[in-house]
Amino acid sequence: MFVDIGVVVAYLAAMLLLGWYGMRRARTHEDFLVAGRNLGPAFYMGTMAATVLGGASTVGTVRLGYVHGISGFWLCAMLGLGIIVLNVFLARPLLKLRIFTVTQILEFRYSARTRHVSALVMMAYALMLAATSVIATGTVMQVLFDMPFWLAILVGGGVVVVYSAVGGMWSLTLTDIVQFLIKTVGLMAVLLPICLSRVGGWDQLVAKLPAASFAPTAIGWPTIVTYFLIYFFGILIGQDIWQRVFTARSERVARLAGAAAGVYCIVYGLGGALIGSDARVLLADLVKVQNAFPAIVPAEVPPGIRGPERAAAVGGRLSTARG
Repeated sequence: MFVDIGVVVAYLAAMLLLGWYGMRRARTHEDFLVAGRNLGPAFYMGTMAATVLGGASTVGTVRLGYVHGISGFWLCAMLGLGIIVLNVFLARPLLKLRIFTVTQILEFRYSARTRHVSALVMMAYALMLAATSVIATGTVMQVLFDMPFWLAILVGGGVVVVYSAVGGMWSLTLTDIVQFLIKTVGLMAVLLPICLSRVGGWDQLVAKLPAASFAPTAIGWPTIVTYFLIYFFGILIGQDIWQRVFTARSERVARLAGAAAGVYCIVYGLGGALIGSDARVLLADLVKVQNAFPAIVPAEVPPGIRGPERAAAVGGRLSTARG
């Protein structure tokens, strides 16, 4: 237990250290806002994927997999499709503008007054997103570490604010890469194989769940369309996503690495839905299905290697909160 907690504490400390390192690299206004417009394929793909694979897409997809089976992947799939379309079709004209924000587009097209109005709208949206994400971070940390809710919010939110403010986009990019790697290893390479093994393998999973759990549209077309309208189109206009586009070293980096990030998001969604399906078998009496992810880690992952899983859960929330 102490080893697992130590891993998460080390992870949070590393986020602060990367924030400090990012501050050292951010020497200009452009460095702070868009990482000097100098990210290569690996960094660009990692930061793009980590930005959208936050709390909703990690913890939320596992919950959807618990309830609906494989079709729970649609949330991440729509995020991934949005990233692909944005980078393949829109990144080129956006990069040519050499701008920093969504509001500047509106100013160029209409007037400075439009920019001011849109800035207020974006600020309200960002405030609501930050508030809900920090609360979600506190919820995960409370479940994982049995700490008071106010302390969980203070710790999780405080870390995000500090490393985001001191180093700007360089700090965000570096922490994005770490979170991308932790979530990839922790969920896809560790948690998913362990859960599938605990169930007894793929054949046993199929035998123990209803056939509808493996239908790609079992979640329902109304829900799929809703995800398309909210997440696909939301990606196309999100300031946090646009700001990542502006960090690309070239149009080619944005197009190829961005498309790869979108494909990764879809695969990640399938992995999360499978973990949720496993949890439905292993934790059949779970009362709060929204806790399927934080509950499956201590229940099925052996002591000593739970730390990366808990770090992945916390990292999922942090990556959304600082977007």
